[in-house]
Amino acid sequence: MTGPAADQFPPPPGNPPPGNPPPGNPPPGRPGPPETPWPGTPREPQTPLPGAPHPPGVPHRPGVPHRPTVPPAPDVVPTQMWPDRSGWPGQVYERLFDRRIVLAHGDLDDEAATSLCAQLLTLDAERNEPIRLEVQALTAELSAALTVMGVLDVLRVPVRAYAAGQIGGPALGVLAAATERRAYPNAVFKLSEPRLDFEGSATSLSSHEQQVRTMLDTLYLRLATVTGREVDEIRADARRGRYLSVEDAIGYGLIQELARPR
Repeated sequence: MTGPAADQFPPPPGNPPPGNPPPGNPPPGRPGPPETPWPGTPREPQTPLPGAPHPPGVPHRPGVPHRPTVPPAPDVVPTQMWPDRSGWPGQVYERLFDRRIVLAHGDLDDEAATSLCAQLLTLDAERNEPIRLEVQALTAELSAALTVMGVLDVLRVPVRAYAAGQIGGPALGVLAAATERRAYPNAVFKLSEPRLDFEGSATSLSSHEQQVRTMLDTLYLRLATVTGREVDEIRADARRGRYLSVEDAIGYGLIQELARPR
């Protein structure tokens, strides 16, 4: 009687089958450390390092808290303080404002007029001390100049204006509305009519023209009151575009005196 084949009997307890290597040990001739797993053997999940992103598809180990990834801090671009379009540092304006000095320069439009009026009203409300208004190379739109002139008329404290550079057109009304008017030696004044560009229907153009004439009369009346001249003379000089030096402006009545060293 023939006995059973050797492969038909189960292996003795504690010994793996001869064809399969034990888990955790490489097969004969396979290089690598003893802990290298055999292909197909499931790997034990690893704990991610603190701050590192968790590997996708691998669940967290029970009892090990997951630390969220901290994004890197963004690069902060240094900022500069420009309080307006002039490009001057804000500290200069703050120091001038603390000394009750207001600078009016460039083109005075409605937005700039609002800012200028806010500064004047703030200083007027703080205490009863004069305000120094530096008018430097100023041009102005007609409506903006009338706005500032109206605010200057209602201030409680005196406003001392100092003119520098070329000042012309409606900006002369801002200078004329100040309580005291002085000029630096390099100042130049130009009496001129404002440039107006508008379009529309014939009715709207006629209405706009009438409004502009009324505003111009208000400006010329203020200049005539300050200088002691007739309104028609002011209007004629503005149509001709008359220039005035500091000496001429003093004789004209627009400026009271030359600025003196402090």
